[in-house]
Amino acid sequence: MALGFLGLNMVWMYATTGFLQGLGISFSWTPAISIVSHYFSKKRALANAIASAGECAFAFTFGPFFQWLIGQYGWKGALLIIGGIQLNICVCGVLMRPLKSNCCLEASHSETPPGSGASRIEKEEKSSTTHKTFNWMLVRRPEFVLYAMFGILAAMSFFVPPLFLVPLSYSLGIDESWTASLLSILAMVDFAGRLLCGWYANLHVTKTIHLLTMTITLISTSLMLLPLANNYLSLAIFTGFYGFFFGTTVAVHITVLADVVGMSDFDSALGLFMLIRSTGGFLGPPLAGLIVDMAGDYKAGFYMAGATLVLAAVFLVILDQFQQRSERGSQTNTKPEKSTLPYPSLHFLKLQNRSYQEHDVVV
Repeated sequence: MALGFLGLNMVWMYATTGFLQGLGISFSWTPAISIVSHYFSKKRALANAIASAGECAFAFTFGPFFQWLIGQYGWKGALLIIGGIQLNICVCGVLMRPLKSNCCLEASHSETPPGSGASRIEKEEKSSTTHKTFNWMLVRRPEFVLYAMFGILAAMSFFVPPLFLVPLSYSLGIDESWTASLLSILAMVDFAGRLLCGWYANLHVTKTIHLLTMTITLISTSLMLLPLANNYLSLAIFTGFYGFFFGTTVAVHITVLADVVGMSDFDSALGLFMLIRSTGGFLGPPLAGLIVDMAGDYKAGFYMAGATLVLAAVFLVILDQFQQRSERGSQTNTKPEKSTLPYPSLHFLKLQNRSYQEHDVVV
């Protein structure tokens, strides 16, 4: 952003505020999400929700703030100041301290009384600190592939509503001043949705994948209904529903990824998931724009986004069924053989007699 201050030409702007800034965001956002997920186990969903809520708070204030900067210092000066603000991400990175080593974790848990029952996630976190290599083999795991397919389809849809919401309101004859408030409503209800969903997921009343499937279904429903709006009030209501359910999805989708692959492979899974999901974000807006041009109506873009999310929910349902089948299979394989004899000593004698018989057969 600071290099964009020079403003040499459009190629320069694409290379600096486009490519370099995007690279920097990926290098900062992905590790931050990973670190927060490693810091928390029982309250991971709530922690991710609170951490991601900062996006909504900044999105709500950034538009008017950036316009004020442009009015005071010009667009070049605004880019320079925004670059200085973004530099504070390095301060946040310094404050994020590494977790304890395995030996320290074992020592800290040595006083835990036997039978207290550490959860599966906590046990995985102890071993995840020693996982140094990037696990490319995740692409061979069916559960990760299913979740990655969900991510692609979801990303194809999530970028469409903010892109066509303002043009749709203009086509309905809504005043420009009222149209600008729609994005503010979107940011506010998104903020509320993230916090409420993170709090609810922390109660462990519903499996996170079930919660995610429900929110994706509600998002698709709100997008299908949004084109029915014919005035500002109805458009604001449907926009609020979409923003709220979008916030709930953002709050839990990283937690679901951790549940799918386990914390030992979470860092690799997060990097691969974001890489694969970005293809959906790259293809979604052009595809929606093509559909809007062919239909001649902005409503077609919202129908396309809603239908794509329905397909994304289908992949979540398949993933949930696959996980349940795998859990049932593992429970069957690990189920101990029960003795039908009334006394264990008789069962031991029966096994010993069987071994003698097998020995005689071999001889």
